[in-house]
Amino acid sequence: MLLMNKYGEILLEVAKASIKQGLDQQSALVVNPLDYAHALREIRATFVTLNINHQLRGCIGTLTAHRPLVSDIAYHAYAAGFSDPRFPKLQDDEWTQLEIHISILSVPEPMTFDSESDLIQKIRPGIDGLILSDRGYQGTFLPSVWDSLTTPHAFISHLKQKAGLPANYWSSTLSVQRYTTESIAS
Repeated sequence: MLLMNKYGEILLEVAKASIKQGLDQQSALVVNPLDYAHALREIRATFVTLNINHQLRGCIGTLTAHRPLVSDIAYHAYAAGFSDPRFPKLQDDEWTQLEIHISILSVPEPMTFDSESDLIQKIRPGIDGLILSDRGYQGTFLPSVWDSLTTPHAFISHLKQKAGLPANYWSSTLSVQRYTTESIAS
């Protein structure tokens, strides 16, 4: 059984509670992982994305697992609402409009390829999230980005730009890792 099928609603409630506490008390919800099922205490990497009217309002997460899943969700839900540098802090009047998306990442796996066209052939649209890095630059797109960047070429070009590289950049030292996610949205 998928984790989100069994515990997704609980994780959404934790995310909502953390955002609400941020609005009311300017702090993230602190959860005790021992109060939750064992599966929610596992060390997992997550992202929380906030949308209003299907437009991005905040997204914060980590590619490296380093805290219990339920704690990571509480932390990233608060951070998405109040610490994403691309957006102002969430306001009370936005609360009822929020769409909360939670993504739990698999462990990233390195991809092997010998050219950009080889890489593009190996990408699984709609399935893969990618981490692209080279010479100190790095960017990631969650699998949900396939909803707006529907071709592998567009996905890679925009990911390079997100990482701070030109869209047509290529180097033999370019590194790409793939991961999948389990997701749920409110």
